[in-house]
Amino acid sequence: MAPLDCNTDCVERPLSRVLRHLGALVGAHPWPFLLLPLALSTALGTGFGFLKSLEDNDIERQFTPLEGPAKEERRFVQEHFTTDDAQRFSGERLTTEGSFAAFIAVARDGGSLLTRQAFAELLALDKAVWELRDPALPFAQLCARGIPGSNCSSANPLLSAVGGDPARIEALLPDLTFPLYAPPSFPHPVFLGVFLGGLDLAPGGGTARPVRAAKALRLLYYLQEDEATRRNDSALWLRTFLERIPGVVKSLNLETIQVAYFTSLSRQEEFEKITKEVVPLFSITYTLTITFSIISCSRLDCVRTKVWVAAFGVLTAGLSVVSSFGLLLFCGVPFVVTVANSPFLILGVGVDDMFILVSCWQQTQVKDSVRDRMADTYGEAAVSITITTLTDILAFYIGIATPFQSVQAFCKYTGTAFVFCYIYNLTFLGAILALNGRREESNRHFLTFMKVNNEPQDSQGSAYNMCCVGGSFDESTGAETEHPMNGFFRKHYGPFLMHTCSKVLVVVLYLMYLASSIFGCTQAQEGIDLRNLASDSSYVIQYYEWEEEYFSEYGPRVMVVVTESKAYWDSSVRADIENCMNALESSSYISKDLSVSWLRTYQDVAKHMSFSIADRRLFIDNLANLFGINPDFKWDVNVTATEILASRFFIQTVNVTTAVDEKSLLNELRDLAEGCRVPLMVYHPAFIYFDQYTEIVQDTVQTIVIAAGAMLLISLLLIPNPLCSLWVTFAIASVIVGVAGFTAFWNVNLDSISMINLVICIGFSVDFSAHISYAFVASEKDEVNDKAVDALYRLGYPVTQGAVSTILGIIVLSMSSSYIFRTFFKIMFLVILFGAVHGLIFIPVFLTFCGFCSKMPNRQFPVNAQSSSAGGVPS
Repeated sequence: MAPLDCNTDCVERPLSRVLRHLGALVGAHPWPFLLLPLALSTALGTGFGFLKSLEDNDIERQFTPLEGPAKEERRFVQEHFTTDDAQRFSGERLTTEGSFAAFIAVARDGGSLLTRQAFAELLALDKAVWELRDPALPFAQLCARGIPGSNCSSANPLLSAVGGDPARIEALLPDLTFPLYAPPSFPHPVFLGVFLGGLDLAPGGGTARPVRAAKALRLLYYLQEDEATRRNDSALWLRTFLERIPGVVKSLNLETIQVAYFTSLSRQEEFEKITKEVVPLFSITYTLTITFSIISCSRLDCVRTKVWVAAFGVLTAGLSVVSSFGLLLFCGVPFVVTVANSPFLILGVGVDDMFILVSCWQQTQVKDSVRDRMADTYGEAAVSITITTLTDILAFYIGIATPFQSVQAFCKYTGTAFVFCYIYNLTFLGAILALNGRREESNRHFLTFMKVNNEPQDSQGSAYNMCCVGGSFDESTGAETEHPMNGFFRKHYGPFLMHTCSKVLVVVLYLMYLASSIFGCTQAQEGIDLRNLASDSSYVIQYYEWEEEYFSEYGPRVMVVVTESKAYWDSSVRADIENCMNALESSSYISKDLSVSWLRTYQDVAKHMSFSIADRRLFIDNLANLFGINPDFKWDVNVTATEILASRFFIQTVNVTTAVDEKSLLNELRDLAEGCRVPLMVYHPAFIYFDQYTEIVQDTVQTIVIAAGAMLLISLLLIPNPLCSLWVTFAIASVIVGVAGFTAFWNVNLDSISMINLVICIGFSVDFSAHISYAFVASEKDEVNDKAVDALYRLGYPVTQGAVSTILGIIVLSMSSSYIFRTFFKIMFLVILFGAVHGLIFIPVFLTFCGFCSKMPNRQFPVNAQSSSAGGVPS
């Protein structure tokens, strides 16, 4: 079937002409193009001196939305409700996680911790914490105070209740209730939801069910952080805690309990450690990639082998990383741990372009001058490389618009690295290719650089002829001898793929792939699990696991804030507030019986003490009675002499165990608050992280759609056939759907880390398909099946080389103990695998289904039999 002529080469043709001239210039004068990139890389590489000062791995700043609603809510709460940890501490009223150290103790035999033996060990552990000092101040001077002038806030109410005597726990056990417990020495009932876990409760309901046994118990040690000096002292104490507590636990010889520990610094410090882990992997990656590149570009011919081009192709990628990172560090762009993935990526892609250049060089006329061969090489390869590079760069720079700074940083560094990689491939690597061409032209040995014979010497042995004779080429075509893999694609794979039965099988396989991918997309989970920000061997993992196992029933204690001044003395206003509270408490995620409301308590106190709260003066003046009964309420009412500017209440969440629950809770509470007649706001420090759910899907889809549109535009401009450009765009969408679906099967959540990789996916999904599509359009064959075989012959092997080299560039990350790097490997592996499958199987077949992608208009080719048979980009 003869294809229709529908060429759109108004951009491609002049670009090809410009790149041919560039190739000729590099071929004629290689040394400036070799030395200038080296000098530029050396100069820009000095920017690494700023690396330490520009490292920014703050988890909240990098992995939560820049302008998330919870950050604005936190600012409001901090402005309107003050606390003083040194005077009176209340954990539920913290606007941040606070400064703390924590233990989770679990019974070794799976029994109960509410025994004399277990509490003896818990008290010994508690005593060891109090004795920690040098160089830090002792805990007693830094602790958050429970009551003005009193001792530190209790690490656990039960430890306070036993008063240092472990035997007393057995006496207290008959009266111990959950989740509310009223110790004899406490003025108010205590919420035990965060302190006791793995419970065996007596039958019944309510908020005070008798406790029969508990498998886990948590100790919390809060420190002061109101003043800068106190924050520094507390941080020093926490670092002392982390340094010494493993030895302390070991020295206690705990027989009844086992413990996991955690601090408010742990998540951040463990996250920062994973950057150091990836550094040794660079050397392994570069060794693997250099080895593969040399092997795949090697030939038995000691003259025609491309060993040096392969080795310097890997170096080109390294120079790109040095130049781009150095430039951005000079510009003061923060360096985030996610950027550490970039060099692995650049290495694979840079080598991919090198394979394309080498393949096109091998198809040029051996007898032509190096200048002409370089012009032909660039004319045939550089447009294809330009298409894929532009799509990659655009994908990353579009990703900068995301509200996640970790994604922004990665996209800035990687996009800029691609710019340098493209420039250096056409200059530095081109110069190496030209110099290597001069060596071939003078028939010199690749290792000794001495001239050798190009015909076997009968007087010499076979070993000599193998190692010291070279320079042969295909006399019938005038080009280098066909590589066996190119022959495989032309003689075997291409014709097999174009068989009717093969095409039917390809369509069936594609439909199965698409159905599986779409199903996987429906199973995707959102949200970053904070434990994934630490390595698998980190001490925090055990703490997270026990916390999830034993303390997941009760979730965040959420603030409900009245954000405007209201006439609380007006009964209708109080009724509106009560209706709002009832609406919030009706949520399946809220335990109504555990709410704390100063207004409800105030009304009960007024009724009990028989005073009026019916007008402004009486309401405000009598608040002193409420604060006398429960001083904590003083922190919940922002009151002046004439009005109440803001106030807050608390609701207790339950059964928030998954990312879906966290998203549903956040959206449901915000919707209920927005629907109230009273201006309300809900807030908890955890909402800072929950906010990613409101942004991640929308932002990912938006980025993908915009980038895919940009890819289509580039394809339309640079692939001289609009319908083939649509096939390339189809490949982008298909690969993205496949990657998104199959990552769900591979237990990868949709979070800011995987979002980075989906942005990568946009750019890389087009690479292999664009190469094949461009070669299909450029082919001089008349029939679509022949054009597809021709495209596979010309670029099937380079695409395979590129896919394998990229996978080798990232495969070492699969061995990482960090979720971040393993996720990068998983998604990139799928991107490359599916991209290669589309480029080598699906797209060649689909291009033949409609005979619309015609050959280019006739142009003047160099006299090149190989180009005539294989199809070359005309001059």
